[in-house]
Parts: sequence; C-alpha cells; structure tokens
Amino acid sequence: MTKEPKRYLITSALPYANGPIHIGHIAGAYLPADIYVRYLRLLKKDVAFICGSDEHGAAITLRAKKEGQTPRQIVDHYHQLMGDAFKNFGISFDEYHRTSSPEHTEMSQNIFTKLLEKGSFEVETSQQYYDEEQKQFLADRYIMGTCPNCSNEKAYGDQCEKCGTALSPLDLINPHSTISGNKPVLKETSHWYLPMAHHEKWIGQFIKEGILDGKQHHDPKAWKAHVVGQCMSWVDGGLHSRAMTRDLDWGVPVPLENAEGKVLYVWLDAPIGYITNTKVWADKNGKNWEDYWKSEDSQLIHFIGKDNIVFHCIIFPIILKEHGEFNLPINVPANEFMNLEGDKISTSRNWAVWLHEYLQEMPNKQDEMRYVLCSIMPEQKDSEFTWTDFKDRVNNELADILGNFINRVFVLTHKYYNGVLPARERVQDEDVQLQKDSIATLQKIGEKLEQFRFREGLMEAMNIARLGNKYLTETEPWKLIKTQPDRTATILHECLQLVARLSIALEPFIPYTAEKIRQGLNFSFSEWNDGFQEELLKTEHSIGQLPILFEKITDEVVAFQVAKLEASKSTTVATNVNPIKENIAFDDFQKMDIRIATILEAERIPKTKKLLKLKVDTGADVRTVVSGIAESYNPEDAVGKTVIMLANLAPREIKGVESQGMILMAENANGELSFLTPDRLMNPGNEVK
Repeated sequence: MTKEPKRYLITSALPYANGPIHIGHIAGAYLPADIYVRYLRLLKKDVAFICGSDEHGAAITLRAKKEGQTPRQIVDHYHQLMGDAFKNFGISFDEYHRTSSPEHTEMSQNIFTKLLEKGSFEVETSQQYYDEEQKQFLADRYIMGTCPNCSNEKAYGDQCEKCGTALSPLDLINPHSTISGNKPVLKETSHWYLPMAHHEKWIGQFIKEGILDGKQHHDPKAWKAHVVGQCMSWVDGGLHSRAMTRDLDWGVPVPLENAEGKVLYVWLDAPIGYITNTKVWADKNGKNWEDYWKSEDSQLIHFIGKDNIVFHCIIFPIILKEHGEFNLPINVPANEFMNLEGDKISTSRNWAVWLHEYLQEMPNKQDEMRYVLCSIMPEQKDSEFTWTDFKDRVNNELADILGNFINRVFVLTHKYYNGVLPARERVQDEDVQLQKDSIATLQKIGEKLEQFRFREGLMEAMNIARLGNKYLTETEPWKLIKTQPDRTATILHECLQLVARLSIALEPFIPYTAEKIRQGLNFSFSEWNDGFQEELLKTEHSIGQLPILFEKITDEVVAFQVAKLEASKSTTVATNVNPIKENIAFDDFQKMDIRIATILEAERIPKTKKLLKLKVDTGADVRTVVSGIAESYNPEDAVGKTVIMLANLAPREIKGVESQGMILMAENANGELSFLTPDRLMNPGNEVK
C-alpha cells in the first residue's frame, strides 16, 4: 500500500484494568500516539484514535480474590481512574471504551465464530493444571513456579517477568497454585488452539519484507529494527500453537454448547477491543466503522510498548488475516521501556510515578510532563526518568528558552506599541532569513513526526524558539527604539510572526501551552499548513496579555518526589517478602544434595540476556550449570566464586545446554542476585546440612 490513505485508524495499547497508569505507560504507548494523531488532525486527515480498558483475564480475578471484591468492582474502579487520567493529561482519544461491555462480547463472539466456521482453530485435549482445593482449572496467571530459563522462582505460567521468556505452565519447575498455594494436579481439558505454525511463511514475509498476499503492503524499512528483530526471532524459532480459550469464569464466554466455564483467551479478546471500540465511536458519530477497518483506503497503526510486540505483530495479524475482512497494521512503532531513578518501573513494588497522582500534586502542569517524556521517549532503546532531569528540562528549556523568548516579545510589544503589531518598515536579510529558517524547521517537524521520531520533532519545535532568542539577542531592539524605531518595529513584527508559528509547531507536543500562546496573541489557525505562511499576523493586529507560561521547578519539589519514591521502596521491601512456604517433611529435605562448589569457568550464552554457562567443581566431579545471573554478575566476576549448589537436581536442557544442577542465590526486593558464600574456608564437595 503506497497511495495516500483516506483514513487513519490509530490505536494505543489497551491498558489493563487492575492498576493505575504510570509515566512509563504514557511514554511507551499513549503520548507518541497522541502527538501523531494531533499532527494528523492538523493536516485535516480523517483519523480515529481508539483505546479502552482491557478488563478480562486471570490477573484481574486474582486481584479481586486478594482484595475481597468482584472482578466487576475492580475493573469499574480502574476504568474510571485511567480514563480520567488520560483525559486530564490531554490524551485525545476519540473513543475510550472497555472490553467488559455487551458490545464487545458480541463482537468477540462473532469473530470467534467466524474463525471457527473457517476452520482456523484446532481443538486439542491436554493435561492442564487443576487446583483440587479450589476445584478449578488454573489459568496461566494462577500458576507460579521456577523459570527454566533464568531460575526466577516467581515466574508465571505464561511468562517470566524477570527474563521475559514466554512460557507455558508445564514449563515451570515446582509449580504451585497462586490461589491456594498448593501443588496443582494435571487434569484433562479441551481448548481451541490457533495453529500459528501454519502461518510462519506469510507472517515472516509480512514483517521482514512488508509483503502481504503477494503485494507490497508497507515499507519494512519504516518499521523499527527492534520490532522486526523481536518478531523474526519468534518466527525463525518456529511458531507454536496457542490456546485461544481458557478455563475461567471472568471473560467473554465461548459461544458454543458444552463450553461452560470457558472464556476467550484475553489476547484474543483484548485486541478485538480495538474493533469494538471503533464501532462504538462510529455509531455515536454517524460513521461506518467498517470504513476504518476494512477499506483499502484506510491505514491501521498500533502504538504499543515492546512487551506487546509479538501479540500485535504476529498473533493479532494472524487472527485478522484468517478472518479475511480486516486490514493489517501498516506499522507498529513500539517503544522500549522507560526506567525510573536508576531502577525499573515496577507496579508491584510501587516504584512508579502514577499519572493521576502527578496531576493532583502538580495541577496545570500537564505540558511540563508531556515535554519531558517526549524529550526522553524510549523510541529505540530504554531511557530513564529522574526528577532532577525533569526539573532541569522544565527550567532550562521550557522556562529559559521557550517561555523567556515569548515573554520578552510580549513585554516589548506592549511597552513600545501598546500591544499592536507594528509594520515591517526596514527589512534586512536577517529578517527574511529568520522566517525562512523557521518555515524550514516547521517542515522538518512534520517529516520527523511522519517517521515516528517524536524526540527529534520536539527538538526541531524548540529550535524555532532558539532561532527567535538568537535573533532577538543579536538585534537588540530595546537599544534601537530611540535611534532606529523602524528597525525595532520590524524586529518585533518578525518575532510576533515567529511566536504565531511556534503556537502551531508546539500543538502536537504541548497543546495546553500552544493554546495559551494563541489566546495571548488573539490568533487562531485552521491547519498545519497555515504555519508556512510568512505573515500569520496582519499589521495593526492587537495582542493580549500572556501569563508566565512555565513556573520554575524548585529543589524542594524534586526532594519531595524522590523522598516519596524512596518511602515506597522501604515499605514495599517488607510487604513484598514472600510468605513462608508450606512445611515439608525432614525426609524431603534429606533428599536434596546441597554442597559447596567452586566456579571454574563462566561464559555468556549467546542470544540471551540472563544466562551464564558455568563450569563448576562439586568436589565429586566437574559439571556444567546454566544460571540466570548474567544481569548481576559478569562472567569474569563469577569465576573463582565459592558457591552453594543443589547438586542432585535432575538435568534439564536450557537454550541447548544441559544444566546439571542449580546455583542457589539470594534475591532482594529489587530483583538483585547475590551468591551465598560460607564465612569460613570450605572446600568443593563439603555438604550443606
């Protein structure tokens, strides 16, 4: 698809309704989408910006059980909290709906039925974990155990959140039910599976080459390298069948007889929410939703974080293509992760800047946060937010560069011309060049936004203010007012035109500020291309008053926010301590052969972030152990360490390497690992009792 589309359908990842929104979410999927949509609207494009709460799945039912509430109470609360936060922050969705609505149940069941009729699923009967005490099958998130990839003991049945490995419950070592804490049993159940292996060839070609059904669908070079890389690692590794239904009592019911207690898998139901929510919006606005989802004249773009890449680039496109009527995404410009004050953002540890709290604590400062998050947006690699950097960017850039320039122009115009735009009288080359440069910069902003390079687009917008500051400083109109009043008039005329252009350039990024500037100027415009006019304001145009655009952020504000984070860390250390596990018999302990060992050699396992291949002297032999410690220890730092190891753990192949044992590690609340080392000399082979 190379022709200019008539319509754009832009989606942001549906936030999961079991907790509030934090700034990492905003920087990842919502602010970039909002900037892009605001730009498209300024170009007078037909665009629908769609989102909504993802309200099904095991994690919500798990939270409801823990808090003594119903799943409905949980999702109602967070749907309202998230929707209000988005609106107050200026995320300009056309529709923010929810997947627990009747409309969504109908849409999801219709699509499931269509796929079923086309033979898109395979029914498989398998052994799945069952909690005998609770008398229910355990969804992936109801099962926890040790990750076979990195030895994380808190891995879920669908994914290890520590190393990111996709798992199935049967992959877990020592699984237990998160509901009762008991070891589950295997019991037979049947589910509908999506046989993704059947789609490997076309989906690989779609991602790598942009080819769909033998035609050029999109430019693959326009996709981010890490998006293509992550997808192709899945495809090249071989796609596996994935269950599209679950045994659960909260979700979209499977619309079949004899399917009681079964619901659609949340990763089938949730992305269909984009379709449902588009229909809800279209019905409200007298439009045809199918024009946006099924027409060749429409383009679909998903804005997401990198943890959702596979679902939006592989699984959902397979579902859409199997259905046969829907458009596939033209791009999925996923962002990487944003860290916070030297640590990963963690909702469970409360290590986050929550959007609704920021809006309460810093009222009317939406644009300050929008600006900073865009400045450090993790477009190609992980980035980091700190409150000190927030203060510096607001004070040194927004206040001292942008605010200072505009304020000086307003003050001088009111002082010398009673707020009336003076005429251009003695135009010089530098005046003409200022307008040419600012118009060229506006052109660059559009190019950057169309390439999803929002950080660079914002930098170019600020460059217009820098041009104005430089011009004003070099021409010094306040020194010319008595001797060359015509030059002063021309200089301020040019500066006011520049301020008007700035109010357009800043609109996608910091819309509240852009609107304040236009109100102060008594200026309005109709579209982005208006900014390319040299004379945006006509001579004799009267401007109004303008309040200070940006207050300086004080050290006290920074100290308060940092202290708040540190306080959350100290409280979560205690609350995150796992409860003592159920008692075991002494005979069970005696079966474990735990002994002192020495690491002789260590090397990284290729294509993994967490794993080291260790050669270990156990006293009885020298063997290989795979250990998920690479983020805490470099290979050279591990060599020579005296460690404690479980020597009689059954061998297990991990990433093609047979691991013969397990190194025992201590882990703190931040996920940092430490070797357990005896405090006096011990030799390899000495037993731990």
